[in-house]
Amino acid sequence: MERLGLLLFVSALSVSLARPAVELRPGAPVNERPIIGILTQEVSDDSMRPFGQTYIPASYVKYIESAGSRVVPIRLNQTQAEYEKIFTEINGLLLIGGAVDLVKSDYARTATFFYQLAVKANDAEDFFPIWGTCMGFQLLTVLVAGENLLSSTTAENIAMPLNLTIEAHSSRMFEDFPPDLFSSLSQKPLTGNFHHYGVTEKVFTENNRLREFFSMLSTNVAEDGSVFVSTMEGKQYPFYGVQWHPEVNRFQWNPKYHYPHSVDAVRVSVLLADFFVNEGRKSSHHFTDVEVENQALIYNYNPVYIGNFSGYEQAYFF
Repeated sequence: MERLGLLLFVSALSVSLARPAVELRPGAPVNERPIIGILTQEVSDDSMRPFGQTYIPASYVKYIESAGSRVVPIRLNQTQAEYEKIFTEINGLLLIGGAVDLVKSDYARTATFFYQLAVKANDAEDFFPIWGTCMGFQLLTVLVAGENLLSSTTAENIAMPLNLTIEAHSSRMFEDFPPDLFSSLSQKPLTGNFHHYGVTEKVFTENNRLREFFSMLSTNVAEDGSVFVSTMEGKQYPFYGVQWHPEVNRFQWNPKYHYPHSVDAVRVSVLLADFFVNEGRKSSHHFTDVEVENQALIYNYNPVYIGNFSGYEQAYFF
């Protein structure tokens, strides 16, 4: 498995430099039954181990479902053929936050394989979006750069406004934000941050691969004063990343954490969920069998309440 991870990593580096994806054809049909895949991750918290080996916090599922999509959990340690089949059945991929190794973990290896498939699909005019939140954002930078460029950029349990860049004003991600909310993004603490590592603005701008692949939409200042990239989107590919957590604005409530719950914070969460699911609507991937589709959906699993020992209210375990 370690050799497989290395091969996937090298392959991801090569496909990240492939020709840019072509825009969706005008008049292409819209998928009115989108399904987003959410990649599970290994359980690293001892208090959660009795429930399963991998998990997805329920807030991510609710976030995607709130925008009119269904969810398929993508379990780890399946075969390449199984992942290739799943890829043809889902309309986008969400890489969630957490704490695992970004090269050697099963989460990273599986994400790398889906990243390869997504790049190749988009190059062939087969539209497929990817969204990375927090650790998912970090993993996207590793995949595109071909190396781990993370450093300490701690912003733990703090809500902050975004320092928006010029590129943010013409971005796809923020295109549907009304002027008042777009302004509030840079003035009010609407984004919840819960991370210890990130990519600094200096490293991002000095790395050719990252700079050419992504547009930097915002930055923020870490506890130590370092400036880190907090929002980015692919220039030619429908790949998006936020170092912060839009899902917590509506679906996490532990009072020990500074989750933004203002009206504007909720609006930000709504619009970004809508944006990503609408990107998924551009994908023509689908299940060919209704029964197989029904069996794959998250509805077959019951979330577990873990709010008494975790920042999450609920999580799905696998």
